[in-house]
Amino acid sequence: MLAAAVCRAETPPAPKPAQIDRNGVLILVRSALLALDHANKTGNYTVLRDIGAPGFQINSAARLGEIFAKLRNDNLDLSGVAVIDPQLNLLPQIEANGLMHMAGFFPSVPNQVNFDLAFAPVNGQWRLFGISVSIGQSGPAAPEPPPAAPANGAKPAAKPLPASKHGPADKPADAPASR
Repeated sequence: MLAAAVCRAETPPAPKPAQIDRNGVLILVRSALLALDHANKTGNYTVLRDIGAPGFQINSAARLGEIFAKLRNDNLDLSGVAVIDPQLNLLPQIEANGLMHMAGFFPSVPNQVNFDLAFAPVNGQWRLFGISVSIGQSGPAAPEPPPAAPANGAKPAAKPLPASKHGPADKPADAPASR
């Protein structure tokens, strides 16, 4: 007789809410994003690197410059995060690995600044461990309306096909050539 072994994969513990107040969240979010803004504006990523946790500091300043090159080249101005309150869509939570994770956006016009941040506990302080920033629309956008139908009930005219390299493809074969 064979004995069957049952293996159960242990699921990691569910994240738990972080014990941090609103002011603490504002300080962490704003300081991280303003440090990134200053780094992008100056091209100097050493301060951004140095305020991070040891796990973040494995990135050299040059590597951080490569990571954020697109934001820098797009001249993204993050200075508005100093005065606009962030909206969190992921409240601060402690993950199974001990990191505090939060995400949200700064609503602004014409675009909003989306962020996803992770912080590691270092000597009793939360230090930047991971940062992701992107630009999105500032609100829901309605789809483009369909083309209006002619008032007389006729079918809308078809769009002409683009001409091919071999000659005009949008004319019927028996159409007279006009010169």
